[in-house]
This record gives sequence, structure tokens and C-alpha cells, in this order.
Amino acid sequence: MSDCIFCKIIRGEIPSKKIYEDDEMLAFHDATPQSPVHFLLIPKRHIRNIMETEAADVFLLGTLLYRAQELAKILGCEENGVRFVVNCKKDGGQTVDHLHIHVLGGRSLDWPPG
Repeated sequence: MSDCIFCKIIRGEIPSKKIYEDDEMLAFHDATPQSPVHFLLIPKRHIRNIMETEAADVFLLGTLLYRAQELAKILGCEENGVRFVVNCKKDGGQTVDHLHIHVLGGRSLDWPPG
């Protein structure tokens, strides 16, 4: 999608602090971090949200989660833990219509979130 901010990041039109990239996904630091470790992991294929995934996306979704935990470990979150968040649509708090996983760590996180 040409006007999607994450698609523009994928295409290199908007700079980001990349953590990881392969043919299917990109991980980068959040521009407005909410914890000492806060990065996003996104598929390169534009998928609006998790509710729009299909059976064919099962492998991609699993790979995204696996890569998220690998990167969280590399960034020092293995011992104390981390939060993985997938917001979906307006009521779910999604602000960018491109599937993404927030990974937050490096401090104690309350539940429920404020």
C-alpha cells in the first residue's frame, strides 16, 4: 500500500533504526519507545491487521513470533521477560493499518495496561 507508513519504511522512503531484516519481515526500534526495549516487527507484505490473515499466513505468523522472541533475547530481555503486543483495529488500539508486533521490555510492565 503506497501511503502506509510501514510500507514506506520497508521501501526505505522513511528512515528507521533497523534491528533485523530478511525477505519476509523487518524489525526496527519504535520511534516513540514506551520502555527501554521497544521495537516493532512487521511483515513486508502489507496485511492490514491480524483479523485479515488467512490459513496461508500461518507460517508467516509463527515466524514473526519466533523472530520477535529471538530479537528480544538478543536485546537483553530473556532473564526478566518481555511483552508481545498485537493491536487490532480501532478498539484494539491499532494506529497503523499494517500488521505489527510491539515488543516491550527492559522494565516491569503493569497489567492491565493504562
